[in-house]
Amino acid sequence: MQREVSSLCLSSSLKVKLVRAGFHFTDELLQLKAAQLSKEAGLSLQEALEVLQVARGAAAAAAGGGGGGGDEGGGAGRRSGGGGVTVTALELLQKEEEELRSIVTFCSALDAALGGGLPVRKTTELCGVPGVGKTQLCLQVAVDAQIPECFGGVGGQAVYVDTEGSFVVQRFVDLAAAAVRHCSLLAEDDEQRAAMTTFTVETILSNLFVVRCHDYVELLAEVYLLPDFLSQHPKVRLLVIDSIASPFRQLFDELSQRTRLLNGLAQQLISMATIHNIAVVITNQMTTKLWNGQSQLVPALGEKWGHAATQRLLLHWAGGRRLASILKSPDHMETTVQYQITTDGFRDIDQSERPSSSTGSQSKRPRIHEDQSASSKTPAADWFS
Repeated sequence: MQREVSSLCLSSSLKVKLVRAGFHFTDELLQLKAAQLSKEAGLSLQEALEVLQVARGAAAAAAGGGGGGGDEGGGAGRRSGGGGVTVTALELLQKEEEELRSIVTFCSALDAALGGGLPVRKTTELCGVPGVGKTQLCLQVAVDAQIPECFGGVGGQAVYVDTEGSFVVQRFVDLAAAAVRHCSLLAEDDEQRAAMTTFTVETILSNLFVVRCHDYVELLAEVYLLPDFLSQHPKVRLLVIDSIASPFRQLFDELSQRTRLLNGLAQQLISMATIHNIAVVITNQMTTKLWNGQSQLVPALGEKWGHAATQRLLLHWAGGRRLASILKSPDHMETTVQYQITTDGFRDIDQSERPSSSTGSQSKRPRIHEDQSASSKTPAADWFS
């Protein structure tokens, strides 16, 4: 069923320009590039990108059922009276059991809290203040997404969209070398030893595609082009955007326009995660919110954006300790675990520094009270069993 342009979440002025130019249905827009639409409809390049993003998001929502957990239904789907594809809950469960996997973080406490790591076919938002470890975790999972399947990994490639200039290739090399060393120690059978011949620092570097976006226009353009790239690179299992907040906080005085663009972007990321079987990881900054005369730190981009990702994690400080809290997840309880950043990457705290017990905690895991030295280094994480 074709959707009319007049029903899209666009400003009235944009809808008028599109209709006057002869565009009445979203299918007509999806056939064009941004530059071509800009010329034919008399739009700026920024406006053309916004129109295409919203149109593509609407088309993806219609195809996938319109939700973050939408499924295209595969071969078992049936058409409902409204034209959408329907599946039973049992079929969804069977499909998830067959296809859904997770990308480990190398912090076994966080992996356990998340049911195995960052889930494929879902979107995960990482929030936190500067220096708490958001980028370090992004670099870590960009390495871990390439761990061979015989070691419990997903054996894929990764795309890293850097909007802040925080991607440091030498740091990525350090994390890759640590992962290779760890897996080499775990190799026990012929299959694993054979996998180690191709799981090297060089192959990890060659399987990471890095994109630098300097503003929100470049970011929107990149996300618009990503589905074609993913179709051409079916081994990609991870998309990182570090960060989503930086390009959108720089410019927009008109909050309604920013909200429209972010909503369209969120729909596209959900669609890509589901259709292309990838994990999407987004970082977000923190901002100060005034409430009853007091200020508090909250994730940036507003309350509406807080519903965009499937799950939201908050990385934060408690004295000298780094903590990761699950703020929102449809699958897991709200809980807090401790982690550290070492020369090898994102890791558990040392076992000797874990508390033996804790009372009065309402979280899924015990709260940690001892101070943690930021410079301490843990042995390789035991996330394979």
